[in-house]
Amino acid sequence: MGTIQLKMLKLLLLFTFTEICAAQNDITLSVFTVTSKSMTVQWSGYTGASSYKITATPKSSPEQPVFAQFSGNSVMGSVNSLSPNTVYTMQLEAMDNALKVLSSAETEETTAPEVPSIEQAYSKNSDSITVEFTEVSGATSYILRAQSETGDFFSETVVSGSPGTVEQLQPYRDYRLSVMSVNSGGRSQPSYPIEARTVVVAPKLNTESPNNSTILVTWNPVRNAVLYMLCIIREGSSSRFKLNTTDTTVTFDGLEGGTTYCIKGTAWDSEGRAGDDLTVCQITRPPSTDVTHVQLSQGRSLWVTVYWVSVQGAENYIAWSSNGQNCTSTANSFCYITSVECGQNNSVTVVAYNKAGPSSPSQPVDYVTYPCPPENIWVEEPEAGNCSVVWDEVPLVEYYIAFIKRDDGTEKSCNTTETTCPFSCMCGYTYLTTVFPYNQAGSSPYAHVRNYTTIPCCPQDVSITLVSTETLEIMWSSVKGAELYETTAAQTNDVVHCNDTAPVCALSDLTCNTAYSVTVTPCSELRGCNRTCTPHTHETAPCAPDILNMTQTNNSTYRVLFSTPNSPNTDYTIKATGRYETHTCQSRNNSCELTQLPCGSTFEVMAVAMTTVGRSLPGFSKTLETGPCCPMSVNVTQVTQAMTNVTWSPGSGARSYITTLKSSRGHAKCHTLDTHCLMGCITCGTNYSIHLEAISSTGHMSECKYRGFSSSACCPMRVKLKRMANNNSLRVYWRSLGSQTLNHTVELYGTGANYTCISAAGSKYCDILEEMCGDVYTVLVAPVGQDGVIVSFCQRRTYSVPCPESNAGMMISRGRRSVD
Repeated sequence: MGTIQLKMLKLLLLFTFTEICAAQNDITLSVFTVTSKSMTVQWSGYTGASSYKITATPKSSPEQPVFAQFSGNSVMGSVNSLSPNTVYTMQLEAMDNALKVLSSAETEETTAPEVPSIEQAYSKNSDSITVEFTEVSGATSYILRAQSETGDFFSETVVSGSPGTVEQLQPYRDYRLSVMSVNSGGRSQPSYPIEARTVVVAPKLNTESPNNSTILVTWNPVRNAVLYMLCIIREGSSSRFKLNTTDTTVTFDGLEGGTTYCIKGTAWDSEGRAGDDLTVCQITRPPSTDVTHVQLSQGRSLWVTVYWVSVQGAENYIAWSSNGQNCTSTANSFCYITSVECGQNNSVTVVAYNKAGPSSPSQPVDYVTYPCPPENIWVEEPEAGNCSVVWDEVPLVEYYIAFIKRDDGTEKSCNTTETTCPFSCMCGYTYLTTVFPYNQAGSSPYAHVRNYTTIPCCPQDVSITLVSTETLEIMWSSVKGAELYETTAAQTNDVVHCNDTAPVCALSDLTCNTAYSVTVTPCSELRGCNRTCTPHTHETAPCAPDILNMTQTNNSTYRVLFSTPNSPNTDYTIKATGRYETHTCQSRNNSCELTQLPCGSTFEVMAVAMTTVGRSLPGFSKTLETGPCCPMSVNVTQVTQAMTNVTWSPGSGARSYITTLKSSRGHAKCHTLDTHCLMGCITCGTNYSIHLEAISSTGHMSECKYRGFSSSACCPMRVKLKRMANNNSLRVYWRSLGSQTLNHTVELYGTGANYTCISAAGSKYCDILEEMCGDVYTVLVAPVGQDGVIVSFCQRRTYSVPCPESNAGMMISRGRRSVD
């Protein structure tokens, strides 16, 4: 740190210390409190002071100053012997042991005014005491101090002057009272205290008026009270009545009804002091009124108007009838009792009311209301066309007038003292009936209307038509009084088939071939249904027959067996419908025959029944399939000695065929979809019969027979070729099968020449003259049938025959060996 900065820091510290010392040497002075002849001040201590001197100097008075001295440890002190209500300059001097003034301070303040004195204190109310005192000069206000003797209450009340009142005190209680004067400087000392007691509270009066000439006053006892004084005065009058009593109940009699009276109550203590007073006002009950007139009126409803005389003090009136109804009025001298019941013999009274209660009721006045209408009205019809209106008897009635009005506008009436009125009535009409009773008050203001509807008329033009096999349509003309129609049939246990407002009905789902008794019943909501209408009978169509069985009696005739569910003399028609043609048959029995039905055809067969009523529905159809047609031609061709090829023309309706060739030596069979069949196991030289079965796609089969055929002759066995001994001839021999009487043809095919030989019948060899030896031959030996046809499918064999110089004992074939 530099030298210059260090010097500036020292200077700053010096100034700060100087200010602190100066603050410690200042002294302050203030006034703590003042009285009329003293003033107390307080000050702040001064360091080094050994004593303090306080001097009070009057500011505007020639009086001498007054001082007081205190030790150096004091910070508060009082100066006495001052003058009241005087401004003083208060000076404080702090001195050391040498009485040198170290510091001083001064202030100004005024002393309180002089102490006032109480002249008297008294209580007029149970919660306050009034104090009268002497007022002093310089006082701007005064403070009244009140303390209870027990010390549980203390209060100070500021007042502007005498007298002053202390409030919020307790009744009949002792208090110590003093007064202090106040100015800007403070308050004086309290005056010499005085004792005073509050008075008792006022009795809390309860009043009531039990009648129009009496007021009853009651109250609860007041504590410390020995006497009560009541004063009663009528409103608007200067006269009054007083009485003293030690009781807590007083009755004032002989008062005017409907008049207000004011009553003041005061309690007295044993010292003869009157306590608080309380005034209450009570009105007496109004006097009784008189009913002047009762008037019965009629409009949309029935009411009674009650008139009466107005009375004094009444605030409102209530008129009561003997049946408990009432009406109220405040400004008028009449009221209306509404909703009055008819047929009543009642009385009415009027009661006047005010705050005190009701008056005595007036004398009752009787009145009679209009008669009530009969509650029950009905119409009796002992026999058709003769009706009577009947009703219940009504009290307080002199006579009745009954009105009967028909729905077409026709009306009649009758006047009677009885409870019935006869009239003529017709079916299908509605009659409106009402009855008005009369008495001295007039007629009933309203009457019940009862409807009576006569039974609806029966329809006369009912027609029944068969619209389908099991449905009947019924039609008729609408009739008077009918709101809806029920259509029933006795054979259906009277089940309602139609319940409608329309004059038409269809009875459906009926039983076929049945006569139904149909009834159309007109109905109305009020009278119900007319069950006396005549039924109408109609029969339904015959029932549909069912086909039971179909059997074929010959190639083109079929017998059809069917059910007969209908009555006798029913005609049945059987109809077979094919693709191109239709066949029918009729019968009254349970069967008939369909003839000339072509083979290989399919027919839909159904049955229908007919009667005079109509035609039944067709029965369920069944399919009739005739057997397939037999082929027109069959051809048999021998393929080999053991196989044949059988062909045939197509058969109409056939899908497959079974062909059988039968003989005594066995048979051959094949099943095919084609029109040809290759069959084996054929025995040569045998007669066969031909059988063919044509089968449809549904399994129907036709058996067909044709002319038989004979299988070809049997080919010879063990055919051999050898050279004869004459060297230039060859012999072919064999072993025959089958018939031994057939001729055989022998054919040799060589490279150089061909040879043919026909053997005699029954022969087993054949010789051929060879032109050139050493050739190789193909040999065919075939039998010749009785028809001259050579069997062409016999086996060919090849042989080599050497020339004579060769070994005659061997026959050698090229590349093969001859078998002996």
